[in-house]
Amino acid sequence: MIRLLIRAGIFIGTAALGLLAASLLIDDVHLSFSGFLVAVGVFAIAQSILAPFIFNLARQFAPAMLGGIGLVSTFVALLIASLFPGGLRISGVTTWILATLVVWIVTAFGGWLLPLVFLKNRAEQRTASAV
Repeated sequence: MIRLLIRAGIFIGTAALGLLAASLLIDDVHLSFSGFLVAVGVFAIAQSILAPFIFNLARQFAPAMLGGIGLVSTFVALLIASLFPGGLRISGVTTWILATLVVWIVTAFGGWLLPLVFLKNRAEQRTASAV
C-alpha cells in the first residue's frame, strides 16, 4: 500500500512539474494559478487511465505504434485537461506538439529518476539506523 501511495505521489508530482515546465518554457501554454491543481489532477487521472487503454489498443491494432504510446497518452491527457475551464490553455499546432514533448520528457525522467532517489535515501536511512 505504501508503494502505491509513493508511486501515486511521484506520478502527481511529475505531472505537476511537466505542466509547470511546459507553461514556463513554451509561450502559448498558459496555466493559471487557480486552475493549476485542477489541471494537474485531471492530467494525472487521464494519463493513468489512458496509458494502459491506448497501449492495449495499439498492441491489438497497430503494434508499430507501441513506442509512441507515452506521447499519444500524454497528448490525449493534455487535451482532456485543457477542456476544463480556468486551468490549462494551449494554442497552436506547434505548441501542442512541443507541450506534449516537454510534459512527456519531464514525466518520463521524473518517473524514472525519483524512485531511484527515494530508494537511495531509504537505503541510506537503513544503513544509518543499523550503525
